[in-house]
Amino acid sequence: MDSTPRKTLYQGGTGEIIEKKSRFIATTGSITTEEEAFAFIHKIKKQYWDARHNCYAFVAGKSHSLQRFSDDGEPGGTAGRPMLDVLLKEGVHDAVVVVTRYFGGVLLGTGGLVRAYQKATQEGLRNSLIIERRQGVPLQIGTDYNGIGKIQYILAQKQVPTINTSYTDRVLAEVMAPVERLAEIQDAVTEATNGTAQFQVGGTVEFAEIDGEIKIF
Repeated sequence: MDSTPRKTLYQGGTGEIIEKKSRFIATTGSITTEEEAFAFIHKIKKQYWDARHNCYAFVAGKSHSLQRFSDDGEPGGTAGRPMLDVLLKEGVHDAVVVVTRYFGGVLLGTGGLVRAYQKATQEGLRNSLIIERRQGVPLQIGTDYNGIGKIQYILAQKQVPTINTSYTDRVLAEVMAPVERLAEIQDAVTEATNGTAQFQVGGTVEFAEIDGEIKIF
């Protein structure tokens, strides 16, 4: 199983630039299918119905297997493809971006258009929430009160996010272990507690840490 972290657009945003009096408004969204992408594009085109151009690009799939773009009336190769190149260069998955252009009366030339559409796309991504999705294993660690301090130290040292900790007659720490480091974490905890810690290992999931909280997909 591929444990490589995957940058994903989780929450869309908007960004705007002005280039020689032309307004370029980038709107981003989170998608997983072609149908979702085209529904988003249609919504933005409807919102900016009076604009001269609504160019788009989108990518989806773990290996960017789905890629589409459109210049929407701009000279070929000056809008959609450069926008797609930004998404690929940034390594963003499951993302759609529509750049709306309100013409300002000054021609930009092909090079100017490429730079403007790329710059607008970058601005849209800057105002979006992009997360890192990883393969992980929910891991419950049971210990007595003497062992919890050592376990918490190990978890902090190895940057393992804690989901919850409950205190009864024993302490139960629920953590999300990156799949490629599960054995390493268990070995470290076992050694630190002289083999007294108990483990309950869940199934592999995809997770991300968002605003200090663990979200499982």
